[in-house]
Amino acid sequence: MRALRPFAGMGRLVPVRLRGWVRGSEIALVLLAAVTGCLGGLAVAGMSAAAQTLREILYRLPAGERLSSLARLPTDAVLGFPFLGPALGGLVLGVLILAIGHGRKRRAAIDPIEANALHGGRMSLRDSGEVAAQNIVSNGCGASVGLEAGYTQVAAGIASRLGSAFEMRRSDLRTLVGCGSAAAIAAAFGSPLTGAFYAYELVIGTYTIASLAPVVVAALCGSLVARALAPNPALIDVGALALGKGTALGAADTLPCLLLGLVCAGLAVALMRGVTWVEHGVRATRLPVPLRPALGGLCVGLLAWVTTPQVLSGGHGALHLHLAPETSLTVTALAGLIAAKAAASAVSIGSGFRGGLFFTSLFLGALVGRLFAQIAPLVWPDFADFGLAPIGYAVVGMSAFAAAIVGGPLTMTFLALEMTGSFPVTALVLAAVIASSLTVRKTFGYSFATWRFHLRGESIRSAHDIGWMRSLTVGRMMRRDIRPVSLDTPMATFLRAHPLGSPSRVVLVDQFGRYAGIVLVPEAHAHAAVIGLGEPAHLSDIARDTDAFLLADMSAKQAAEAFDGAESEALAVLDSAENRHVIGLLTESHTLKRYSDELDRQRRAMLGETA
Repeated sequence: MRALRPFAGMGRLVPVRLRGWVRGSEIALVLLAAVTGCLGGLAVAGMSAAAQTLREILYRLPAGERLSSLARLPTDAVLGFPFLGPALGGLVLGVLILAIGHGRKRRAAIDPIEANALHGGRMSLRDSGEVAAQNIVSNGCGASVGLEAGYTQVAAGIASRLGSAFEMRRSDLRTLVGCGSAAAIAAAFGSPLTGAFYAYELVIGTYTIASLAPVVVAALCGSLVARALAPNPALIDVGALALGKGTALGAADTLPCLLLGLVCAGLAVALMRGVTWVEHGVRATRLPVPLRPALGGLCVGLLAWVTTPQVLSGGHGALHLHLAPETSLTVTALAGLIAAKAAASAVSIGSGFRGGLFFTSLFLGALVGRLFAQIAPLVWPDFADFGLAPIGYAVVGMSAFAAAIVGGPLTMTFLALEMTGSFPVTALVLAAVIASSLTVRKTFGYSFATWRFHLRGESIRSAHDIGWMRSLTVGRMMRRDIRPVSLDTPMATFLRAHPLGSPSRVVLVDQFGRYAGIVLVPEAHAHAAVIGLGEPAHLSDIARDTDAFLLADMSAKQAAEAFDGAESEALAVLDSAENRHVIGLLTESHTLKRYSDELDRQRRAMLGETA
């Protein structure tokens, strides 16, 4: 697998003393995180500029104009038919897919979450660059996908490459990949705290004192570099969060926010399942993979032509519009826009465009919040007595919907805080985010990223490092110095060759060298003493576990389950279930000890202990 291949020769490019200092010094890790943050900020600014340039060329936009902020699609687009823009981008994306996959077997690129969960932080920078290029084309042509997935992919890929060059330890490399992701999100939103907690919750999987300094430094550096290159206007004017009836927010305001969180959770699950349904539908057409984005792009373009350009691209311009106090839509218009944007996103991702639902979830959540603020008074007479204004509900809905899709409740809470600067509103956001996250976790069980892993057959629920568990296989733990005995060996001969005090377990094989069970030496001597050596006795009479065995590629967890099922303290290891040739022996006690040692090593790594 090319994505997991060690970066051969990279370590030789770095002096040995420098590598040793970086591996053994927390200060060096922080400095490397700062470099990662700066490079991540540059990557975000470059990708954003490239996608915006494509949109300006394809749709004849004025410099800096957002596609999703337009009232109607321009009629002077490059093709003369602006609804063909996403289809053209789909064709270009199909050509990229063909070019990337030409002459070599492809596998899905490893993203930061998967890299840290299964591969100890190792990613392919080449794969990451390819994903970023496809993401730029997808977003730049107007497909309803965000750039955040590409941002984190390329920034984390750079971090992994740097860490591999210094031959960093597994735990430090995972932290550095988290630093790259933190820098990318911080640069995308100008929000260092959001970037840091994105790394903790989604990429590293946990918060530790050891990872605090490098992750925060990377997020700050990424944000500063991106702001210097491409200043981002604030998404929300704090003054727009006026309180209803001039009253202060109170505990009672939590109730409608909790309800809004539940609504966002249900709609988010529907969106995630909708993407899967579209994928199944597109696959059922049997259209070649490179042509599927063009078909999806045509559908999205026609949808934007019939409804509004706000369904196109990530939705930054549209979000600005709907977080402005002067923007007002009817209930019908808001509901229609929510349905259209959700459909455009599902079709875009389901048909093969590269990107994610990060910003889409923010935009949809803001719309759901505003719709909630308009519908609630019609069914809840006391709703007008609550202190939060409609824009405030938009912020709450934005955070709750994104927490359900992305899977980072604290990430979205800090995003709301950094965007609004309002602690009272952030407290309400936290309540809604908790309700949304808990509901999705208990009813659906996945965020969008982990749902995609589940569909691919990977059992990843978070970024917690479970890769070491998979690498701790039976083949690594078993004893190989075993001498099987033929099942036809006379009992007397066996007892002379294996007196009491010799190794207590002997593996049996039949005349064809196939596994035939295990004999306990003390049990063989006891059996002979009972029946007498003059009586006919056979090893097959006392053979145990004839149908219970292990395979070399089993994990420690699978081995433990096999021991429990067989109720045996030791099992033979075979090359395959078909050949049944014995290659080793493994005991339950040794398995549990190795597993415990690995758990302790992981605990020490989490606490920053190197010894």
